[in-house]
Order: sequence, then C-alpha cells, then structure tokens
Amino acid sequence: MTAIAVDAMGGDNAPEAEVLGALAAVRDSSVRVILVGDETQLRAELTKAGGSESERLTIRHASEVVLMTDHPGKVFRQKSDSSMRVATDLVLNGEAGAMVSAGNSGAVLGHCLFLLKRMASVERPGIVQVFPTPTGTVTMCDLGANVTVTPLMLAQFGVLGALYDRLLNGNAKPRVGVLSNGTEESKGTELTRAASELLRSAAQHADAEFEFVGYVEGSQLFAGKVDVVATDGFTGNVVLKTAEGVSEALLAMVKKALLTSPRAKIGAALVKPALEELAQAIHYSEAGGAMLLGVNGTATICHGHSNARAIRNAILVTNRFLERRLTEEISLAISRHDKLWEAAKANEKDRVST
Repeated sequence: MTAIAVDAMGGDNAPEAEVLGALAAVRDSSVRVILVGDETQLRAELTKAGGSESERLTIRHASEVVLMTDHPGKVFRQKSDSSMRVATDLVLNGEAGAMVSAGNSGAVLGHCLFLLKRMASVERPGIVQVFPTPTGTVTMCDLGANVTVTPLMLAQFGVLGALYDRLLNGNAKPRVGVLSNGTEESKGTELTRAASELLRSAAQHADAEFEFVGYVEGSQLFAGKVDVVATDGFTGNVVLKTAEGVSEALLAMVKKALLTSPRAKIGAALVKPALEELAQAIHYSEAGGAMLLGVNGTATICHGHSNARAIRNAILVTNRFLERRLTEEISLAISRHDKLWEAAKANEKDRVST
C-alpha cells in the first residue's frame, strides 16, 4: 500500500490539525500516512488525541519548519531538514506516493520542482482545484503556480484540467474553456487567442478526451455550463480568493437578513439546515486542497488555515488519485499532443527571434 507523506508542521494550525486529520483519514479508509515533523510534538499530539503510531500511521522526524514568511527559493537551500523537504524526499525516493502540505504554497511548488522535477512534455506544472456549481463542479487550472504564462502553458493547463475532471467525476469528454473577458472570439488577448487555437487543435486529435468550447467569461464560471477552465496562475488565484470571499460574505448577509425581524427569525429556523449544508459545500475544507499537476509525483497544497477536516479530505482525495494512477495518466494525456506542443514551441522561438 502506497503511503502519503503529510507535512505536519507547515499549516497555521499545525501540528494539531495534521495529526487529527491523519487519524481521521486512517480511521475512515485504508490509507497509510507518514506524519513528518518534530517527533516529540507529533507523539504528544497523537497521545492528546487518544491515538498512537501503528502500521498505517507512522512518524518521520524532521528538525526544521518552513514558515509562511520564508522565501520559497531560499528555504530549499537553507532548511534541508524541514518537514516539507523530508515529505517531498519521501515521494522522490519512493517511500511515499504523494505528499500533502498546508504550508507555504510557494515553497511546496519550489520543493516539487527542484526535487521531483516536471514531467516530460509538460511545460510548467499547474495547480488545479474544483469549485461547486448548481449542477456539479468546475475544475480550474492554474490557481497560482505560474503568474506569467505562454500560450503553450495555458493550453496544457486545459489538458491537465480535463484529465483531472475525468478521473474525479468520470466525465468521458469534459467541456474545456479558456477564461476571458467575453465569449466572442474577438475578445481576450493575444495569449488567450493563441492558447485557444492550440486547445482547438488538440481537441480535434483522434484520441482527444475533451471538447473545447472556446472562451468562458467570469459570469459563466459557476453556472455549470463548462467542466474545465484554463487560466494563468495570477488570474486563477484572484478567482480563488474572490470566490472564497464572496461565498463568506453572501452567507453572512443572508444570516443577517434572517435575523432582522421576528418573522424572519422563524424563517431562519426553517432554512438553517439548508444554509449549514450550503456553507459546508462551499467551504475550502470540503475540497481538502489543490493538486499540483505536471511533476513526477503527486502533491496536494492545502489552505494555510486548514483544519483537521480539510487535512483529512486532502489525504483521502490524494489517495483516490494515487489509486487512479494520476501521474501515469497525465503523462499519457500530455504526450498525446507532443507534435502540437513542439510546433507551438517552435513558433514561440520564431516570434521571439523576430
């Protein structure tokens, strides 16, 4: 059974949230977890929670911690025995099939790029996550790994997102779109237009497993009309944080409105279960974390504020993708269009040289 290495020291609520989340994941499934961090603190948290080490829950000592304030590039060289570094090393040497961290996201990305390396044919790895919609979910890539991108990178994010959606939801042919400021082909930028042409060509491949639907504007993101949205990491991260803020604000406003009068309070009592269910569905803890796709290994980046439930869900989702051979499937999906990618790189070189 392949283990999942959990950076137990990186999150804002570490190590309590990581220990409790790991215990819950082991209790609720057959997953095997390696908690990485200061062994004294981790054993104390296990004892406090009424748990202990076992065949499926072990501890690997790491003497250092990557802080949220650490520079992603420098910390890789300066903290060689951090819990994040040791967890990534476990994936590199095959002791673990994946790593999960709620720590410094830039540092997670850096460790994965330096140690695991990007996969052949993948121009840049992307961060992918799903959001709830009235009809299911929408998958977005990239959510912060790459601020500046090329058309080739953006097109590959669409392919990576489509694969993720297929493995997660079983969609035989996900609908893929490029985020833009309108649905008309004349909209967008030089970047989005070139990326759209690449995705349109890739979708025409005999073995293509996605449908390209063109541009998607912001108002359509959560309408359930598209399954996958490709965007650059800067825009994707803004969308992510905006969605979190809007959902929290709307719930707060609804709650406030339901307490404005005695009649409203009666109505509030009736709708309370539905509101609680909605709040749970859109909370980041339900998704668990965002996966980094395109490196030689599986890595899940959790929200810095992750609680035990978020860590549990991140471990279980990560394990699900390990069982579905995510890394191997990415390699197949990307390499299917190698000729297209090579032509795009050649065109980019010609454009830069002129």
